[in-house]
Amino acid sequence: MLKLYYAPGTCALASHITLKEAGVDYTVERIDTKNSQQTTPAYLAINPKGRVPALVTDHGVLTETPAILAFVAQSAPGKKLMPEDPFAFAQAQSFNSYLCSTVHVNHAHKGRGARWATEQSSFDDMKRKVPDSMSAAFALIERDMVKGPWVMGEQYTACDAYLFTLTGWAEADGVDLAKLPKVTAHRQRMSERPAVQQVLAVEKG
Repeated sequence: MLKLYYAPGTCALASHITLKEAGVDYTVERIDTKNSQQTTPAYLAINPKGRVPALVTDHGVLTETPAILAFVAQSAPGKKLMPEDPFAFAQAQSFNSYLCSTVHVNHAHKGRGARWATEQSSFDDMKRKVPDSMSAAFALIERDMVKGPWVMGEQYTACDAYLFTLTGWAEADGVDLAKLPKVTAHRQRMSERPAVQQVLAVEKG
């Protein structure tokens, strides 16, 4: 059975939703990041990176959201949570990689500046930049990436769970959602899915 380590309010939500959508057997364990549980020896033995998500499988532990989403999708092929066509699959991976390597990093500059710098002035400068960098990223997603009604078009995929997760951070990061009608409609559509509602109830509990 699969086991997901997660923390509320983190990118692990995308993996959690995708596991629920896949209909596979899994359990979850909440990591208390506010009390630095992610840095304890017990958790570092699972994920030496000291972050969530981490997915324990029969083959070993997977980390990094794009990898987890692809694995879960391919573990439940009947659910079609990733495109079968190789090029379309690569496009989905490209989208998820952009969320991981650019959008999430932009967001992290608001409160995780110590990953890149040591001076308070640097932290302050990075934080000031977040509204601009996040707004630019979401403008690109709105204009060129979301095909509609779902990220990849007519078929719901794991990309949608990931976009929903990061869109949840956007407004607090200074993004004007009124300028993003497709992204906003996507978030509303996602919020109506039973799997999303069930996972949010678990993570809020």
